Amino acid sequence: MVESELLNGTAGKPIRCRAAVSREPGAPLVIEEITVAPPMSHEVRIRIICTSLCHSDIIFWKMKDPPGFFPRIFGHEAVGVVESVGENVDEVSEGDVVIPTFMSVCGECADCMSPKSNLCSKFPFKLSTSMPRHETSRFTDLNGHPLFHFLFVSSFSEYTVVDVAHVTKIDPTVPPGKACLLGCGISTGVGAAWRTANVEAGSTVAIFGLGSIGLAVAEGARLCGASRIIGIDVNPDKYEIGKKFGVTDFVDAGKSGDKSLGQVINEMTGGGADYCFECVGLSSLVHEAYACCRKGWGKTIVLGVDRPGAQLTISSHDVLHTGKSLMGSLFGGIKAKSDIPILLKRYMDKELQLDEFVTHEVGFEDINKSFELLLEGKSLRCVIWMKN
Repeated sequence: MVESELLNGTAGKPIRCRAAVSREPGAPLVIEEITVAPPMSHEVRIRIICTSLCHSDIIFWKMKDPPGFFPRIFGHEAVGVVESVGENVDEVSEGDVVIPTFMSVCGECADCMSPKSNLCSKFPFKLSTSMPRHETSRFTDLNGHPLFHFLFVSSFSEYTVVDVAHVTKIDPTVPPGKACLLGCGISTGVGAAWRTANVEAGSTVAIFGLGSIGLAVAEGARLCGASRIIGIDVNPDKYEIGKKFGVTDFVDAGKSGDKSLGQVINEMTGGGADYCFECVGLSSLVHEAYACCRKGWGKTIVLGVDRPGAQLTISSHDVLHTGKSLMGSLFGGIKAKSDIPILLKRYMDKELQLDEFVTHEVGFEDINKSFELLLEGKSLRCVIWMKN
């Protein structure tokens, strides 16, 4: 496909293709023809092979007020092939297989140069509707109206344009239907255990919420050698699912009686878990996680996206006297360009589990089915194949 595209001279020219456009909050996506402009300086145009649906897509798809903007092309977990590159791009070339990510790696700022952070200062994460450098859209509908970008990726389109700071070249032998999962959710969970918390062998881990992110945390903790992984969820069926990823114990959050979840975990662990992960996005659960985090060295890691304006109220006395740590983990502390290839190698070496996260697969024309499956709680990850 890439060779024919080059022979047909698509490089440097607009491309007409299909995209699943979200025209209003919560409404089914509309597959329509759009125009994708050629990449500008430091940009890459990518032909998407497959993409998967993440819960973050659902959150912003439902959002009626800013930062919810429409019409928009969602999608941010994908694998594709570089169709063409703009000026000042030298780290990828036409034909390379890549994963676009919502987090950038400029490779130049103090954060990107340090092993301590994945929060690029040159291109910081923000809920932008356009390209990061030029702040314009590369998408227009057939009436010439611009379409908004999403998380710098917008993979619900047969072609997209991504800044090179958001592109990671990968081994082309890795199955794309598994590699795409590392564009967001699975990297976030595995990375939170591996990079942010640095979970130690033999330690005890408590995970609040066993959705895809929580299960990925369990997988990361398992890879790190945790001896006890406690899953907490309101759905008891999650225990059997969690066992595939290393969950050893389960707490039904709806059946804790007159005890708080923090009390239950403290009693189970004899004083608290070494590492607690909040994967739901509720400030109340952050408090519970902090409450059952082991004094002296325990770490509470927040991954869940709470409602705008949500606040935490942690006792100053507890902060001083218990010696616990509370930290956030955006994209699991993963540096995409260096860490995603490591995770993919661990997958190919049969260490990291990715296959088990894929519960459904659909063709692009059935993309709305993937939304239904996730909303009904039937899907962990649904892979959407472009077949273009």
